[in-house]
Amino acid sequence: MELKFILESILFSAQQPLNPKELRDLLFTAAEQADDTNVKVFKKTSLEDIAAALETLEQDHAQGERSFRLVCVAGAWQFVSQPAYAPWIKALVGQKNRPSRLSQPALETLAIIAYRQPLTRAEIEQIRGVSVDGVMQTLLERGLIEQVGRAEVPGRPMTHGTTALFLEYFGLRSLEDLPAADELRRVVIKKPESLLTVDPGLATAPPEQLTIVEAANDSDALPASQPAPGGPVPDWTASPEPATQPPDSKNSS
Repeated sequence: MELKFILESILFSAQQPLNPKELRDLLFTAAEQADDTNVKVFKKTSLEDIAAALETLEQDHAQGERSFRLVCVAGAWQFVSQPAYAPWIKALVGQKNRPSRLSQPALETLAIIAYRQPLTRAEIEQIRGVSVDGVMQTLLERGLIEQVGRAEVPGRPMTHGTTALFLEYFGLRSLEDLPAADELRRVVIKKPESLLTVDPGLATAPPEQLTIVEAANDSDALPASQPAPGGPVPDWTASPEPATQPPDSKNSS
């Protein structure tokens, strides 16, 4: 008895797609429950052997030109009918209402996430050049993207990536099956710099104050006759030495 035919019988009877690990667990369970040595011999089948058998089975069905085929979507295997036979199958089981199509902005945002994940919202907006708040919410609600972690930058914003439903939606086996998009991958994303502390023991200054402080402390930043950009320097950044009084004030005292 060949492994590929055992897997074929399991997938033919399954009510849902199964990945190689689930198939291996089924082979182990069957061997534990059976007394037949022909069944027990597949108890310790490796994932590599299962993957090879599935690939061979996929090729056999493709060459057989049957009304159905074996496909791998999002890492799980299942039998599906050929698209040409859709009218007769719809007449049998009815037509399921699919969600509305994604808009062009949603597709563009989804493509950026798919090729460059994980990404923060700010990084996505850097590439697209527009706000993506509404689009991101739509993709999250549709289950095509999800929060996958936090970025190692100030504020630790959430990062986003695609889901298994994304692979199912586009009929992809894995992210490696995405079409080539070298131009999208070459877009440079500027990482935000870490916030600096103005003085030891003080709270971290916001970016606007840092610009003022750096300009004020840099003797070559501005001519002496010009004030620092953004208005006067706050008192807590000024020199601790008292300002020199003008000559006329000394005479008046």
